[in-house]
Amino acid sequence: IQRGGTHNFLSCRGLFHTHHFIHITSLCPQTKTALALLYDDELENAYDVRLKLTKEVLTIQKQDVICVDGAHPSANHRTVTLHRQPVGGLGLSIKGGAEHGVPVVISKIFKDQAADHTGMLFIGDAVLQVNGINVESATHEEVVHLLRNAGDEVTITVEYLREAPSFLKLPLGSPGLSSDHSSRASSPLFDSGLHLNGHCSHTAPSSPSSPIADEPKYEKRWLDTLSVPLSMARISRYKGGIEKLRTSAFEVLALDGASSGVLQLYTAQDCADWLRAVSANISDLTLQQMKMANKCCSPCDQVVHMGWVNERLQGANTSHLFRPKFLALKGSSVYIFSTAPVSTLDWGRAECVYNLCEVLLKVHKFWLTDDYWLQANLYLGLQDFDFEDHRPYCFSVMAGHRKSHVFGVELASELAVWEKSFQRATFMEVQRTGSKTYMCSWQGEVLCFTVDFALGFTCFDGKTKNVLWRFKFSQLKGSSDDGNTRVKLLFQNPDTKQIEMKELEFQDLTAVLHCIHSFIAAKVASLDPVFMDSQSMTRRYMCSS
Repeated sequence: IQRGGTHNFLSCRGLFHTHHFIHITSLCPQTKTALALLYDDELENAYDVRLKLTKEVLTIQKQDVICVDGAHPSANHRTVTLHRQPVGGLGLSIKGGAEHGVPVVISKIFKDQAADHTGMLFIGDAVLQVNGINVESATHEEVVHLLRNAGDEVTITVEYLREAPSFLKLPLGSPGLSSDHSSRASSPLFDSGLHLNGHCSHTAPSSPSSPIADEPKYEKRWLDTLSVPLSMARISRYKGGIEKLRTSAFEVLALDGASSGVLQLYTAQDCADWLRAVSANISDLTLQQMKMANKCCSPCDQVVHMGWVNERLQGANTSHLFRPKFLALKGSSVYIFSTAPVSTLDWGRAECVYNLCEVLLKVHKFWLTDDYWLQANLYLGLQDFDFEDHRPYCFSVMAGHRKSHVFGVELASELAVWEKSFQRATFMEVQRTGSKTYMCSWQGEVLCFTVDFALGFTCFDGKTKNVLWRFKFSQLKGSSDDGNTRVKLLFQNPDTKQIEMKELEFQDLTAVLHCIHSFIAAKVASLDPVFMDSQSMTRRYMCSS
């Protein structure tokens, strides 16, 4: 269907399937764990975390050092005495410093050396004191100097930092940095190794440090710090404000607004796997919510599909900005919400409600590779749009009076589900409705125009109910409109085989054309569901990519 031109209603592909052949099924809930980084946008730091996914919750875990045996000391500080070894020194490396805006942190502990023997020091421990001297505001070189010149017995006080930037906990050494000492010391990535022979007052071997029996024992463990419920949650891969796609990262936002934070996986494949897994669990929980909602609804008012999408804002300065919306296909209508409906009353608080028979879906783009876009030239609307957004999985919903909404989703699988759900919901509504009648004018008379699933097109006098003409869907051979209110329908007379033109005028021509399209597509789907199924643009291009 084109606006202000000729129409080919039978060329519209991939829109409707019979509900006998389509079933929206959920993926099996997944459980998994993985190491990741929790990214802080403001500080531009990343922290080590572990993700734990269950059917209903995504849990963020952070490492901490806890006392597992012995008297629990006050606070979280540990005071440890190290005996410097002639070979191996203190047996640790440190990184960071006040000049870099980060604490001095133990970045490596060498096996079977002094620090390791204590059993009380861990990578990620921040050094607070050296022999009673506070070093929390000390530079890297100042702490190195204290530790190297503290004598054979060094007492340090430490505290494990759960949110220390991840690079501080990695023994990266100084690759790629200048060999100049001042240059190396100026980088928080530089490790100062205190596992070499240090400055000692004598050369006699000292006994290795060992834990005392009645001293508390410590272990580093992953502890739950945040749980994000997945029911009615949404996923975002985009950086807010500038709509920039994050690399190998995503964020999960709960229904109440709680956020997992930006979770960055170590590889693009890991990120893709986690996106699919979290999305599958959210979809399964959404399906459960739909089933519960449908128990309270009549058979003709069932929820077919619902979920979060991102709507592109309208306006010259907001063309690339999206905001989350909750979209639902329920009964005869398409609902658009700013927040998810969680009660029966919430369904009456939608921002927009459109009749399914008067709505068209257009799939926009597919991301085939990292560098190339494929424009899906499946033109199903009343006018074409020049979309320049950078979201790969977009579709638009076009309703009467030229109203349209552009939505984006995070995954190609989500786009496929929305396409299929619109097809199913619209066809079911066509079957339930059976016919739609619109007021129109023809040859100066006010008439009624009916689109009927069984009979096709009928024009009759609204007062006398006399039928003026009737044609089957198969007899519609073409059409065109003036881009405003008038449409010309070309029918083939079954007896004379001649083309008859019927010119009609409607107050909302957009809604009428959409309705004609819905009924014809539903008719084709009922006769040949396999053909209609084969025309799904989303699934075709998902396969090719």
